[in-house]
Amino acid sequence: MDAGQASFDSGAFRRTMGMFTTGVTIITARARDGERIGVTANSFSSVSLDPPLVLWSLAKSARSLDVFTGADHFAIHILSAGQEDLSNRFASRGEDKFAGLAVDDGLGGTPLLADCSARMQCRTVHRYEGGDHIIFVGEVVDLVSSDDTPLVFQAGKYALAARKSSGEPLVASALVGSDFNEDFLGYLLWRARFQFAAQLKKDAAIRAFTDNAFLLLVTLAHNNWRSADSLALTMFIDEDVADTTRALAELEVMGLLERRTAENGEALVGLNDVGMERALAALAAAKATEAAFIDKLGLWDSTALKNLLRGFIDATDPGVPHPWVRLEGEASGVAQALD
Repeated sequence: MDAGQASFDSGAFRRTMGMFTTGVTIITARARDGERIGVTANSFSSVSLDPPLVLWSLAKSARSLDVFTGADHFAIHILSAGQEDLSNRFASRGEDKFAGLAVDDGLGGTPLLADCSARMQCRTVHRYEGGDHIIFVGEVVDLVSSDDTPLVFQAGKYALAARKSSGEPLVASALVGSDFNEDFLGYLLWRARFQFAAQLKKDAAIRAFTDNAFLLLVTLAHNNWRSADSLALTMFIDEDVADTTRALAELEVMGLLERRTAENGEALVGLNDVGMERALAALAAAKATEAAFIDKLGLWDSTALKNLLRGFIDATDPGVPHPWVRLEGEASGVAQALD
């Protein structure tokens, strides 16, 4: 093999570089004819603190290369976790990427996007050859940042950044040991649920209900008038619906629930006006509890935790819909009250 010849192909190099987690940015500039230009890029890095310099690179084959090469200013937008669609939009070709967006004009008329984790307006100070790319170095002359969770990119997929919860080294211990201890997934899920539920129960709007009655209450608040069978199925309650029956009876005794028939004759249960009022109060209390936990954990880690839990739920889904999702063919139209 020649001394300067690589022992790998471009695909292997791309996959390897993808292992390095990066942020996701949109770089914008304005052409001399007034056209607004923007591209999605993760080839962004800081260069210097004094003066404040940053760099990014653009493929020589990019149609926007001439605009960025001729622009005296450009803006770097570090995207927030909720801007995945915006990233995809500016990574595409053949459309007006700014259509329908709220855009301000920055230095040199540079288009500025909203709701990013951070935004930097830069003066172009250097352009360098970098293989099949051009490297742009800019001096940051204006900076706006927020506490919004940033969007990141890793191994070809969007991701979220999460911080370590302790000073202990990170260890891939998922397959090590089988004890029911603080590193066991089942224990972690159970303990988290236990601590959240214990905090919920401290609020008077929730304390009056058993766990099943509370779940039924908020489920009916989202989608009222359901059959007991469908509620039992979607709430993972026993197939004999005994637990559902007890929870429904609890709400009925409290004067919060009524029984009616559907237009097809099916028996339905639903919250009355008082029940709906109690449900909304309970939901408000639950949201307040969530806000307190997010405040303790931090917005970044809370966002990452929710994303991980959604992924866990999707990966282990047994095919049962969420409680508030009405089943296919389930009656909804209420005809009359049951005696």
